[in-house]
Amino acid sequence: MIDLKPACREMIGLLAGVEASRLADATPCSEYTVADLIAHIDDAAQGFAVFAGAGGPANGSGEGATGEDVPDVVGDRPDVARHVRVLGEAWDAPTAWHGSTDAGGGVELPNEVWGKIALTEVVVHGWDLAQATGQRFEMPEDALRACLDHVSEFVPRAPLPELWGTAVDVPADAPLIDRIVAITGRTPRPPRTPPAG
Repeated sequence: MIDLKPACREMIGLLAGVEASRLADATPCSEYTVADLIAHIDDAAQGFAVFAGAGGPANGSGEGATGEDVPDVVGDRPDVARHVRVLGEAWDAPTAWHGSTDAGGGVELPNEVWGKIALTEVVVHGWDLAQATGQRFEMPEDALRACLDHVSEFVPRAPLPELWGTAVDVPADAPLIDRIVAITGRTPRPPRTPPAG
């Protein structure tokens, strides 16, 4: 069992830092603009929360069971931060990690694997969002280590290999996040500098 909440909190912070002027910008996912990436993060958060046994998105109050306010996000997915929070909470239940789930299309995996894929979505797309919007990426080390363990084993033999790009070579002692994104077909690079003014 992995605690997804710290990684989800980092993602929520990144989402809150997106400025409207960046929504049309490109991202490391060549098919996505920043707005497209936010939409994908939203859809993935809701889908993986359901895999964990959550009945669906939280109520529309914008405030979770913990009483924490969830920031507004620019673009046409204003509830994405709340959905990411729900994702982290859904996988906090030990029962979420047992059994297996069929995602449709003949892809059935153990829930333990789905939980790790959910973490990977948060970590890798958090990096994508930080790169695209010039924000700092400070994912917790425990989350990065768990993600690296997963992608190192899973991505080379994933049931849908077309979801990943060709792995990029990086030194064995490269930072954890560089090794993670390289395995998923991204070229590690320093974050973009936000425009002046």
